[in-house]
Amino acid sequence: MTQRPQPARMHDVTDETRQIVDLVLDYSRNRLLTDDNPLDKPLPPVELARLAGTTISEAGIGARKAMGVFEHVLAPACLTIDDPRYLSFIPSAPSKAAAAFDLVVSASALYGGSWLEGAGAVHAENEVLRWLSAEFGLPAGAGGVFVQGGTLGNLSALVAARETARDRGIRPDRWRVVCSAEAHSSIKSAARVMDIEVVPVAPDAGGVLRGDAVRAALDEHGDSVFAVVATAGSTNFGIVDDLASISSVTREKGVWLHVDGAYGLAGMLSPAARSFFAGVEHADSLIVDPHKWLFAPFDACALIYRDPELGRRAHTQHAEYLDTLTETSDWSPSDFAAHLTRRARGLPLWFSLATYGAGVYRDAITSSIELARRIADEIETRPELELVRRPQLGVVVFERRGWEKADYNAWSSKLLDDQHAFVTPSSHAGRTNARFAILNPRTTFEDLTGILDTMA
Repeated sequence: MTQRPQPARMHDVTDETRQIVDLVLDYSRNRLLTDDNPLDKPLPPVELARLAGTTISEAGIGARKAMGVFEHVLAPACLTIDDPRYLSFIPSAPSKAAAAFDLVVSASALYGGSWLEGAGAVHAENEVLRWLSAEFGLPAGAGGVFVQGGTLGNLSALVAARETARDRGIRPDRWRVVCSAEAHSSIKSAARVMDIEVVPVAPDAGGVLRGDAVRAALDEHGDSVFAVVATAGSTNFGIVDDLASISSVTREKGVWLHVDGAYGLAGMLSPAARSFFAGVEHADSLIVDPHKWLFAPFDACALIYRDPELGRRAHTQHAEYLDTLTETSDWSPSDFAAHLTRRARGLPLWFSLATYGAGVYRDAITSSIELARRIADEIETRPELELVRRPQLGVVVFERRGWEKADYNAWSSKLLDDQHAFVTPSSHAGRTNARFAILNPRTTFEDLTGILDTMA
């Protein structure tokens, strides 16, 4: 009997394939259905190399051994991001439905770049985008695409804003974008890629950028400013800019308003925070990251345009082999951002929303906000601690009186070494501080007070 060529081994359904799939699904099932996965921590490169050994060879080591290396060496050297005591940066806590459905997305061999190739997936993603648009008060025609993350979302929105200004005949010597001095670092990153200038504007004493400060910047720089970026939930403090006054100025001046809501804009789903976001309905574009406060797995950023056609004009790629896509009016997600090939990364969020309903999301977000306010109250009762700012959303920043940077670093390292929590130091205005980013609905008040107790 003639054997099939060796290359087909990776794609045929064989006993080996069945064993591989069983290994992967058994591990995934166990991981998803275990409530007490360890927090884990990184290892030094030399130690990790020693433990993992050489895994890539001409003959391969087999699925069972490869899975063993991952399960017992590689995975324990990665932090468990959805641990309720992971409180650094901006955590991710995918719902069980979203994480499980991510397996389906990969197993289904879906392509999410065009309507022609992935109409069903695109339809589901667009339903989520329409739901988000309605929540944020955008008009019925608003829409966009799920991209990899907030950096790509901000970049793509700003490219569309500049192209729109160019189409209006504006040709300054230097393009500029106005934003808060406390805006996310991705705005500077986008500026480097686009070769434009960032005009940082000082927020008020509470960290909020307001319309009068934006107006002064626009008056100074004139038509060279093609966009204003307002922040709906800063990464460091969770502060929401005064979107109402800023949008009033941008509408008066005819300047594109982009709202960077990567972390915080999901807070608008909660009645406890909705009022902070008044004015977002006037945005020309906005982003929100489902892999943050919308409980989707990495990586997903929803980029939404008030007028999606402006995004399409800026980003559609043209090539002979793409003519069959670009010469139609079909909604192809690749046309709305600085990308072409894309996975249907919005589907895990769609499945989770469809499964649980939006009300559960509102409750989960509200619980984070309420917990942040409660632990802020607790911090104010402890004489050794000082609250830096009252939290608006789920980020709580505080200082330990008498500590220097080295003290914070040693404390943070011990927390992780003891598998107590992951809380990295942050800083503001040249002062080191501690910071809780509360997002996971499983994080408890007792988790947080237990961490505070270690600072006594």
